[in-house]
Amino acid sequence: MDGLKKILGVVWILLALVVLYFGLTVMGIPKLTSGKQEDLVFGIIIVFILLPIVSGGLGVFGYYALSGDYSEEKL
Repeated sequence: MDGLKKILGVVWILLALVVLYFGLTVMGIPKLTSGKQEDLVFGIIIVFILLPIVSGGLGVFGYYALSGDYSEEKL
């Protein structure tokens, strides 16, 4: 079971990177550079508020799972 948790830790870290890439390239930067005010507000919310929370949370969770903080011995 601990091996599965370590594998899932890598999956969470990779998912955090995918979310960060997708959020910046598809939703964040194009909205910031579109020139419309409503797109600018949405882009600021995505890039500076939501992306750090989501990708940071997934990355930290993956790091803890990978380092063994959720192992049976520590619980």
